[in-house]
Amino acid sequence: MSQFINAAKTSEITDGGKLLVEVDDRLVILFQVGDSYFCIDDVCTHDGGTLSDGSFEGFEIACPRHGAKFDVRCGSVTCMPATQATVAHETKVDGDTIQVKINE
Repeated sequence: MSQFINAAKTSEITDGGKLLVEVDDRLVILFQVGDSYFCIDDVCTHDGGTLSDGSFEGFEIACPRHGAKFDVRCGSVTCMPATQATVAHETKVDGDTIQVKINE
């Protein structure tokens, strides 16, 4: 059963920002939008490339390779060429620590 794992300090990321971290041997991206934090796999489902170097605006991150876009709140595809969602993970804040619960 997956549990929440410390991923980063809230001071490491700013509103509208993203941060690549490793949680439980998995590369994931943390996002902050307002007072909310989100987390998805650092994987574009179109061709397996990384998303962390892509542009991030609103709730969307764009793959830097072919432009597929994903909603960071749930991992769903918002723009092709990807057709399959990337995995989203649950987040919570405990004091000044962002915690992530990895979904399989």
